[in-house]
Amino acid sequence: MLKIIFTGVIILAGLSFSISAQDKTIVSDAGAKKMLLGKHLFSLQWISWDYFGAATVTDKKGVLYLKGEQKQRGGTDFVKIDGTIISIDKKEFVFDGTIVTQISYLNNGETCTRTGEMTFAATGKRKYWRLQAIDNPCDEAADYVDIYFR
Repeated sequence: MLKIIFTGVIILAGLSFSISAQDKTIVSDAGAKKMLLGKHLFSLQWISWDYFGAATVTDKKGVLYLKGEQKQRGGTDFVKIDGTIISIDKKEFVFDGTIVTQISYLNNGETCTRTGEMTFAATGKRKYWRLQAIDNPCDEAADYVDIYFR
């Protein structure tokens, strides 16, 4: 069986874009994968810890996909997540994709977008995975982006 993996860089009008194809999510702990699959509560503390959004992890031909959103009630604030999970081990997973936040009193109310590889970890006795890069890249704030265990 011939297996082809394409990784490359396209240069277009002076801009470069990285393209890579992943065969499957690397799973070091089957129990952690089982725990990650399905629908989870999802939150950003600026929006609310009293009500939550939802994030869902699906398996499509061995690649795990993560998509979710939390919206502010009666307002315009939100957090969205969308991408793939590259690897999973017992206490953390590596996500490759986009997280977009919009909080009215941060970054002048403009959206803030993070892209690329990001690690989520469940540390100590926490019952959720937290984005480890908590520093908001668009403002002087700490973002707690959490995906809760089922």
